[in-house]
Amino acid sequence: MLASALTQAISSVLPSALGVALSPIPIVAVILMLGTPRARTDGPAFALGWVLGLSVVAIAVVAVTSAAGDAADVGSNTSDSISWMKVGLGVVLLVMAKRQWQKRPAPGTEPELPRWMAKIDQLPPGEALGAGVLLSGLNPKNLILTLAAAASIAQVPEITTGEEAVAVAVFVAIASVTTVGAVVLYFVGGSRATKVLSDVKAYMSIHNAAIMMVILLLIGGKLIGDGLGVVG
Repeated sequence: MLASALTQAISSVLPSALGVALSPIPIVAVILMLGTPRARTDGPAFALGWVLGLSVVAIAVVAVTSAAGDAADVGSNTSDSISWMKVGLGVVLLVMAKRQWQKRPAPGTEPELPRWMAKIDQLPPGEALGAGVLLSGLNPKNLILTLAAAASIAQVPEITTGEEAVAVAVFVAIASVTTVGAVVLYFVGGSRATKVLSDVKAYMSIHNAAIMMVILLLIGGKLIGDGLGVVG
């Protein structure tokens, strides 16, 4: 049976991890790579870069946030500074949700994807790995969601370093399930996988803004509620 602190830490990172996993742009990017002649090299390279980038950022952020929480903790298991940070991150996510809604394509209009995706079929494996790192670890939305996950881990009472490491591993695993899963499906699914991936790409491309707006709105609201609940 999982220790209570570890259970609490894992449950607290689930919303942020799902927010990262359901981000349409990385999913569309990896599926586009899997539709090119370099699919068997670029796909795994992108997935590896995604996991590496997200892991490095998550570990660094959790280490810094936990240290800040320990320093700010005076006779209490929770830190007001971390709680207010969660409120601030929640506000930022709500602002981002509003921007997603404002830039949604008009009905019947073809949604615009980032210009760099037009060159996705020309990337060598090294650049595909770099693209995975950039879209996971250095994506502003993912950074905010990783900060939110780290803040939640840091506020778990009496959590050990080992339990923090397990919570980070769970966060990265769940956050990577869509991108890595697309690559795995490509290799094991054969021709049926191609149809499934194509349908997913089309859906994510069309509904990118709406999907991100809902994700950011829900997680932003939760962070604000959690943060105010502690400081209140």
